[in-house]
Amino acid sequence: MMSKKYDFPDVSLMVTHYNRPDSLKRLLKSFQDLNCSFGEVVVSDDASKPENVVQLRELQKIFDYKLITTEKNMGLGNNINKGQRAISKQLTLYVQEDFVPKTLFPEKLEYAVSFLANDKDLDIVRFYAYTLFPFLKPVGHGFSAMEFNAANILSTYQKFYMYSDHPHLRRSSFLDKFGDYKEGVNVEKAEYSMMMSFLKKKGKG
Repeated sequence: MMSKKYDFPDVSLMVTHYNRPDSLKRLLKSFQDLNCSFGEVVVSDDASKPENVVQLRELQKIFDYKLITTEKNMGLGNNINKGQRAISKQLTLYVQEDFVPKTLFPEKLEYAVSFLANDKDLDIVRFYAYTLFPFLKPVGHGFSAMEFNAANILSTYQKFYMYSDHPHLRRSSFLDKFGDYKEGVNVEKAEYSMMMSFLKKKGKG
């Protein structure tokens, strides 16, 4: 019996990559095995070693993705920025190359796409994070709306994290609203800066 086919023509899969072509292959093969396809796939590479770039170009022939390269390692912030600029579809599914989608992921992605279609004020749908956001309102299908209220912040920065770099679906105009990721800083500072921008500009997720 054929499993269900999941086609997301308005979604770009954006993968940030650095020196792990085997992980990238596993990720893209996993989506194939789940019968999950996208309007386009963009792989943004952060100056991997030459032998790994060779592998990326070989994988490109198999998986038909758009490969965005750079001659100098510029960090994750720059890697996300240049990848996002190459996107042509309305929505962006952002993951890193070590992500492995589980069996239920395509179904959850369908719900995420519908949430963004039905709520024009919604900026992002997150699939998981290391720290559970403390103020959640269930909206169905295992998802919850994050409700930020500055009055509820007492003693921990963890309550700020309405945004993180974990896998999420967002509008491809995300950087137009919240600005580019901070470049020239470490991963944690780049993520924190985007999180603060998300709060200041009243992002909704």
